[in-house]
Amino acid sequence: MPMNRQRDDALAHASAAASARTAKVAAHGVNVFYGDKQALFDVSLDMPDRAVTALIGPSGCGKSTFLRSINRMNDTIPGARVTGEIVLDGEDINDRSVDPVLLRARVGMVFQKPNPFPKSIFENVAYGPRIHGFATSKSELADIVESSLKRAGLWDEVSDRLHQPGTGLSGGQQQRLVIARAIAVSPEVILMDEPCSALDPIATAKIEELIDDLRSQYCIVIVTHSMAQAARVSQRTAFFHMGKLIEAGATDEVFTNPRDTRTQDYITGRFG
Repeated sequence: MPMNRQRDDALAHASAAASARTAKVAAHGVNVFYGDKQALFDVSLDMPDRAVTALIGPSGCGKSTFLRSINRMNDTIPGARVTGEIVLDGEDINDRSVDPVLLRARVGMVFQKPNPFPKSIFENVAYGPRIHGFATSKSELADIVESSLKRAGLWDEVSDRLHQPGTGLSGGQQQRLVIARAIAVSPEVILMDEPCSALDPIATAKIEELIDDLRSQYCIVIVTHSMAQAARVSQRTAFFHMGKLIEAGATDEVFTNPRDTRTQDYITGRFG
């Protein structure tokens, strides 16, 4: 048995190393400022494709700030400034040649509180493909909507009421609708900022199952305050504290054998 355990540990380490090498998104020395206040300090982190990277840490530690940097949502905040480099498939997303609108089609975002448009279920999902010109006919658009709702695990629940308001769905259904809306434009990366914090345990379990299904197709980065959720859904975990990345690695390793005492203290509930 010890030999088997050693072999399994070696395979896990090799897998984690391979994941780090095949980063879909990579941050190098990223600093974020809001006016004179610095919110992130010299953050470098690889986020692999077809895997979930969880960002954990106490409130105000910079997790959401870092997440918003990956699709330039910080651009919308007056006085915000980002230095360093964030690379998506080898391209610096902050380069002047990169159109933020097109970037956000490649890097979808799901927020803490479900935010469906005040439109029908169908129009919520069809909106992105329509404005980006992904569909050339009504039937093609309908196919994209159906496919997206199926991938979000929502089709069976809403197929007979596609023209009813998306805001009429339950909280968990609304969050899956928002995920369907995000994947309808064929993104490469999905960012999730506390996607389950406003949901009940049953809806949370459905979202976690969905995340597990989607990770085979996307690079997913999730901010969560729940240690149990990070352990359940992610393959890699990054611990932030006071605007700094303290450590990152394979999730099982970070949770069972953290290298930094601050990570250990946070995971065991000594602070946070």
